[in-house]
Parts: sequence; structure tokens; C-alpha cells
Amino acid sequence: MDLTDLGFEEGAHLLVRRALKDLPPGAELGVAGRGRDLPDRLSEWCGEHGHGVRPADDPDSGVRAWVVRGTGDGRWAEARRAGGPAPDGIVPRADPGWGLAARGALVEPGGPALPCDLIDRDLIWADIAPGLYTSAAAAQWNPDVAIPWDAEFTLPDELERAVVQVMTYLAENEQAALIVPARLLGRIHPHFREVQQLLAVQVADEARHLEVFSRRALLKGRALGTSSAGGRESLATLIAEPDFSLASFLLSVLGEGSLLNLLSFLDRHAPDPVTRQVTRLARQDEARHVAFGVAHIQHQAAVDPGLHGRLRAAVERRHDALSGTAGLGEDVLEALVVLAAGEWTPRGVRRGYERVRLLQREMYEGRRHRLIRLGFPADEAAELSALHTRNFM
Repeated sequence: MDLTDLGFEEGAHLLVRRALKDLPPGAELGVAGRGRDLPDRLSEWCGEHGHGVRPADDPDSGVRAWVVRGTGDGRWAEARRAGGPAPDGIVPRADPGWGLAARGALVEPGGPALPCDLIDRDLIWADIAPGLYTSAAAAQWNPDVAIPWDAEFTLPDELERAVVQVMTYLAENEQAALIVPARLLGRIHPHFREVQQLLAVQVADEARHLEVFSRRALLKGRALGTSSAGGRESLATLIAEPDFSLASFLLSVLGEGSLLNLLSFLDRHAPDPVTRQVTRLARQDEARHVAFGVAHIQHQAAVDPGLHGRLRAAVERRHDALSGTAGLGEDVLEALVVLAAGEWTPRGVRRGYERVRLLQREMYEGRRHRLIRLGFPADEAAELSALHTRNFM
């Protein structure tokens, strides 16, 4: 082949590589060209890619050097594929040395390893993750468009104060729900990108919830409500859990599962269209978070016979750590009663308390049913559901 005056710095190697592609090992390719340093550059390139070079036999032939087709590909000879397309190409254990290589890429050895410790598929996986990510990405909503912020309404002072308090409480809980998956994200090997993508959307969901709950609280010019020490201590135990499965279990299966009941309660008793739409949209997002948490625990329980014991221990450990706290703040409880009462009469207040007690019962039953789905016996599921933090999350 004749490179004419094309230099290696201008892409001559592309033509050489193409010409060698269909030659068998040991075959020779004569390379001609007018570049002054052609033999040296050709020799350098061939050394990097596993081919041999010998001098030209006859200078008058125009051939500057002969390339001997090698059997390997130089620095790529030891390269390995980082798995392959999903689902079969997802390996049980990812190699940290693959670094940030895309799944299925041919990975040259010797690159920097990622400092991620979640490299085992079964520690983080759920078969619904790819599909759940697709639906989550399609279901994203814009707070400026999806919520009628300019709706005209004026609530009685006590009712507006109750809404502000509940929104303050929800924003505090969403702060924790944002931090937990955000901290886990960097620990997951990118080979399991569907889980990374799903958790990234979950973080985006919580960031949006944090925005809209705070925005509703401030909508009528009031300051935010109170934040109890017990509530913050309860949320801190979620953030402190380092184990992926236990964190997902405590946050998504138990905590956000209970939050679904609370958001449904607020949807039913919302005194204005903004509060109703905020809680309704947030509930749609939270349902996905719960679905992934349940599916992941089901997946891991199938491969880890000791998982149920660890889950139980996590619930008991958290319960013991919070035994001295006050649980749900009195301000939040009273705000929920006010929203559910409907009127400032003895009858209305009694109705509000009954509805809040029913909410707590629904939370308990929801947790119990999810625990049974995860394989706990009915009596143990009931016991663990009752041990869940009184702060709901």
C-alpha cells in the first residue's frame, strides 16, 4: 500500500490498520510512502499493536518497510470485555479495574481502579430496575408547570399554619431521603448502571419534593414550622446505615412505605389545590422508590438466607436507638388532626384524631403486608411493623 505523503500524525495508521485487518497472522504488507520518518513511525506503531516490522529488501521497489501481521494486538492483547448487553452481560461481580468503562467495552488493563465497594450484583440488584428507570425518567414533572401555584385561595389562619407545619415536616424527611441514595450512588460500580440511573432519578425526585414542600409552606408568606429533635434523630439513623440493603429496607420499604399512606391522607384532606397536587405528585414518585426497595430485598433474600435476620436486627437496633426520643413531634401530630378535622368543634376535633389514628393503623398494616411479601412470617411481620419509628419515616 502506498501512503503517498500522508504522515502517521495525520492518520496514516488508519490505512495500515485497515489493510492488515483481513490478513492472516504472518502475512506481510509492504508499505510505501514519501514521509521521511515513515520506517521509524511505522515501527513504533507496530510495536504498540503487536505487529512485526522488517526492512525493505529492494529500495528501488518503493517499499519502505514490511509489516508482519501479528497474532495479538499489542497493548490490547490482555484486554477483556466488561461484561456485555443486559441482561445476560451483567456479571455477578464487577472488576474495580474496569473503572468507568461502559459495560461491554473492551477494557485495556492497567487503568485506575474505582474506589467503589458495591461490586456484587446481588448486593444491589433488582430485575425491575431497568424498566423502573425507564418509567421514572418518563414520569419526571416540572414543579412550575404541574402545580397551580397561582390558584386563588385563602385558608383560615389555623389551617394554613397546619399546612405549613406538615410541609416543614415533609421537607425535613425528604432531606434524609435525598441524602441516603446520594451517598450510595458513588459506592456502586458503574457496571450496574441501571441501579445507578434509578437512584439518580430518585435523588432528583427527592430534590424536587424538597422544593415543592418548602415552596408550599412559604406560599402565603409564613415562616417554616418547627423541627423536633426526636424527628431529626430518627432521620439521622437512616443516614448512618452503611449497608445498601439495610438502608434500602429502612428507608424505602418501611419509611417511604409509611410516607405513601401519609401522602394519601394529605391528598384526601388537603384544604387547597396546591397542597393536593403537591402531595399527589410526590406520592407517584415515592411509589417507585418503594417498589425498587421491595424488589431489591426480594432479590437478595433469594440468594442470602441470612438476610431476614439482618433486617430484623436493623429494625430492633433502630428501635432501641430511638427508644428515648419523643417520636413524632407534637406540632406535626396536631397539624394532621387540624387538617383532618374539617371544623373547629368538639365533633370535628374528635373526627380529626380518629382519622389520624386510622392513618397510623394504615401505616402499620402497610408495613406488615410488605414484610410478609418479603418472606417474614405473619407474627414476626406484625412485631417488626410495630417496632418502626413513631416518626413515620
